[in-house]
Amino acid sequence: GIVEKINRLCIDSTFSYPLVIEDGKGCYIRDPDGNIFLDFTSNIGSSPLGYSHPAILEVIKEYSKNGAHKIAGQDFYCKEHADIAEKLLNIVPDNFRAFFINSGAEAVENAIKLAYRKTGKKVGISCYGAFHGRTLGALTFTYSKPVQKKNYPELPVRRIKFCVDDNDPSIDDIDDLIDDEVAFIITEIVQGEGGYNIASKRFIEKLYKTAKEYNIPLIIDEVQSGMGRTGRWWAFEHYNVRPDIMSIAKALQVGATVFDESFTPERGALSSTWGGGDRIDLAVGSRIIDTIIKDRLIDNARDMGNLLLKRLKELGLNARGLGLMIGIEFDTKEVRDKVITNAFKNGLLLLQAGEKTVRIIPPLIINEEEVNEGIDILSRVIRSL
Repeated sequence: GIVEKINRLCIDSTFSYPLVIEDGKGCYIRDPDGNIFLDFTSNIGSSPLGYSHPAILEVIKEYSKNGAHKIAGQDFYCKEHADIAEKLLNIVPDNFRAFFINSGAEAVENAIKLAYRKTGKKVGISCYGAFHGRTLGALTFTYSKPVQKKNYPELPVRRIKFCVDDNDPSIDDIDDLIDDEVAFIITEIVQGEGGYNIASKRFIEKLYKTAKEYNIPLIIDEVQSGMGRTGRWWAFEHYNVRPDIMSIAKALQVGATVFDESFTPERGALSSTWGGGDRIDLAVGSRIIDTIIKDRLIDNARDMGNLLLKRLKELGLNARGLGLMIGIEFDTKEVRDKVITNAFKNGLLLLQAGEKTVRIIPPLIINEEEVNEGIDILSRVIRSL
């Protein structure tokens, strides 16, 4: 079968369970045998409108007749590039510009390049537990799993604790790391791979104020948390801060580095070989922004996220989250893994995060009935352990 063939021909990278995706509709995925799964993963946030959404199918149908759907996107112009830039820049801070690439890791690579180019300095500050991608530059500032870093070289880096409590004395540790060698500070607002940890407001505000005081760019990685996922367009909007540079991907369908125009580099300074250059992905990304606005999906993410958190806590679970970006922490990794495996066997897709956390990240279109269905499955799974 397909699983056997992939395992024979390819390396086993991060497959969670033997699910072969054939199709989907709404918040549900179907495998080749006709089994239906309620998706609480959104393919790690890359399917914010779920599956077979009419707005997206319309775009795909339109482009099925276009024989030039793949281009060298930084070497030739196309309407889709202009459209997505205009729409994206309408929902980020004022006076920002955009650079599009293939993926979240490349968005981070270009974010740190902008900071290096502007400051001329060499040291980046990032957090323990961070995940910023696995290309070599981004990987320096990732600190999630040892297997991701073994024997790989690093750029100069200093690390701080990612503080989740306003009373954590480590919030002020940044003061001991700042000097005239520091080029930037990079952080997530909600650590994704690191365990769905939500940053303390005081912690993020301290990073922001320190960056301003020392004239150091603050890079906020919104690859997983952006595009309405947390009940705001961007997770940083829950905090009283403004990033200088942001990395975006997943729900946008392409990667994007967006930045204050004061960071605009000279021609050729960024990674401009855009192998992605996929006009279909650009058009789908634009339509996703339109649909999030039209269908008020940011409000839905907030409301359904609140309902999910309430139901999870009623089950006595250690749950935390912002909008539809929710983590459930279990006592051990073994219990967490059993929950994910048994949920899959009962038709619910979940993903791991951190050492012993389950991440819940359903499509932004999820409704109350589907929330309750997922909670009922999860409740049965936990009772059976």
